[in-house]
Amino acid sequence: MLRYAFMQKALLGGISVALACSLLSFFVVTRRLAFMGMGISHAAFGGVGLGLAAGLDPTWAAGGFCVAVALGIGWLARRGRMHEDTTIGILFTSAMALGALVVSLSHHYNLDLMSYLFGSVLAMGWKDVAAAAILSLLACLFIGGFFKELLFVAFDEETAAASGLPVRFSYYGLLVTMALVVVVSIKLVGIILASALLVIPAATGLQLSRDYRLVLLMAALNGLASMVLGLWLSYAADVPPGATIVMVMFGFFLAALAISPRRPWMLRLLRRGG
Repeated sequence: MLRYAFMQKALLGGISVALACSLLSFFVVTRRLAFMGMGISHAAFGGVGLGLAAGLDPTWAAGGFCVAVALGIGWLARRGRMHEDTTIGILFTSAMALGALVVSLSHHYNLDLMSYLFGSVLAMGWKDVAAAAILSLLACLFIGGFFKELLFVAFDEETAAASGLPVRFSYYGLLVTMALVVVVSIKLVGIILASALLVIPAATGLQLSRDYRLVLLMAALNGLASMVLGLWLSYAADVPPGATIVMVMFGFFLAALAISPRRPWMLRLLRRGG
C-alpha cells in the first residue's frame, strides 16, 4: 500500500488530521458542540462554491468561510439573540444553499466538487499534507496551551468566568480551531463526514472511562487506529476511504458501547472479578 505516493500522502495527512480531531473531540462532546461541528463542516460547502466561482483554492476559501460562520454562530449565541442550535441550523443550511447556487451558476458541478463532499485520497497533494500537518499542529498547540482553561470551561463555565479565566477567548478560540480542523479534514473524508471525526473518538472514550486523561488517550488511539485501518481497508477493497474511515471509527464506538463498564453485564462481570 505504501508503495504508492498517493497512499503515503493520505496516511501522513490522515494521521495529522486524526490526532487533532480526536483531541478536539473531547471538548466538542463535553461542551455539547456536536451540532456545531456538523454545522461548521457543512458550511464549508459554501466556501468551496465561492472559491470555485472566484478562481481561488476551494480549500482555503472554505477555511475562511468556516471561520466566519463559526464566529458568527458564536457571536449570535453569546449575545443571546437566538438559541445556539437555531443559529447553527439557519447558517449551515444557508451556507450549503449558497454553495449549491454559486456552483450551479459557475458551472463547476463536476467530479472535483464531489471529492470535496465525500473526500478523495487522490485529491491530496504534498501541499495539502503540509497544510494539514501545520494546521493540526496549531490546533494541538492551542489545546495544549489552553488545556486547563478549556477543561474548566467545559465542565463549569460560570465558575470559570468568576475565577477570571478567559472564557470568551477560550470559546471563540475553540470555534476557530474546530473550523480549521474541519477544513483540513475535507479532502480526506469530505464535508459530509468531517463532523464525525469531531464527535466519535471522544464518544468512544467516554464509554470506557470518566477520567479525562484516559478519555483523551482513548480518543487519540481511536482516531489514529481508525485512520490507518480505514485507509488500508479502502485500498484493499477499493472502496471510498472517507466513508471507510468513519465506519471503522463507528465500529470501535459500538465495541466500546458493548464493553462499557456501565453496561449491566459488565458490572456483574467486574464484581465477580473483584
